[in-house]
Amino acid sequence: MSEAANEARGEAAIRVCGETLVLRPSFTALVAAEGELGPLFALVERAAAGRLALGEMVALFWHCLKAPAPIPRDAFAEGVTAGGLAAATPALRLLIG
Repeated sequence: MSEAANEARGEAAIRVCGETLVLRPSFTALVAAEGELGPLFALVERAAAGRLALGEMVALFWHCLKAPAPIPRDAFAEGVTAGGLAAATPALRLLIG
């Protein structure tokens, strides 16, 4: 059974490859994402301007996974893409909100 996301903690859920995964923007997760993507404030600005790259969104999601991913990162990226950008947008809004 999948754990539900706690929006009060800033968590979001996303369905990837048939599984609901919880994303939690913890300090550790955000520092790891920043190490890969650069300053998060710039990432938020790009997202607000509609210039966030798909790879950036997937990397943020990957680093914010609450539990270890049940699949490798490349399969996770493909799963996020297959689920559609419209399905990923609510999770992105919660993480960067």
